[in-house]
Amino acid sequence: MATSSPPTTGTTAGTRTLLLCATAGAVIWTVVSLAQAATRDGFDLTRHPLSVLATGDLGWLQITNFVVGGVLTVLGAAGLRRALPEARVIYRLVAVDGVARIVAGLLVMDPAPGFPPGTPEQVALTMSPSAIGHLLAGTVSFVALAVVCVLFDRRFSRSGQQGPAIASRAAATAVVLGNAWGIAGAPAGPAVLAVGVITGMLWLGAVTAALARR
Repeated sequence: MATSSPPTTGTTAGTRTLLLCATAGAVIWTVVSLAQAATRDGFDLTRHPLSVLATGDLGWLQITNFVVGGVLTVLGAAGLRRALPEARVIYRLVAVDGVARIVAGLLVMDPAPGFPPGTPEQVALTMSPSAIGHLLAGTVSFVALAVVCVLFDRRFSRSGQQGPAIASRAAATAVVLGNAWGIAGAPAGPAVLAVGVITGMLWLGAVTAALARR
């Protein structure tokens, strides 16, 4: 499905660069996370959330991934502020998403059952303050991302761009359902959560890329 951009005026080179930061942030976070998920010993995406990759000897990779992705998203929010100055709620929520991702990266999850290798298989009965903070920041990020997708759905619908509107709606649904599935502890919850969040992130990246092309 081709991505159309919401109604806007022409963009300057600086604005295009900022918008593409959001696109880069989504793509980089996705590629780095999935590459680690496929190569880190003991990691099983059906059992372990992508956030747990921040633990262990190579945990710094995922920590850096969160922080870089968050910074790029905040820069993308600045681009949205320039490209869509009337869409205050959208660009502010994108900034919230980015800041929450930075915080989530700095507050590392506890090791998961069986990961990193050598971690006991028993589920821990308590969580560290860092892990609790990570979960709270992640929830803020997911909610902000879902609402942004809903708001883009409304903008596209008002301008008669039904294809992108449906895609925005689907992305919002994926984020919400993925998060709910993961929280419920349903089968393959971490994998479903990852699919939902990545769908929302990449759709936001597609929209900002479309805006940058104008």
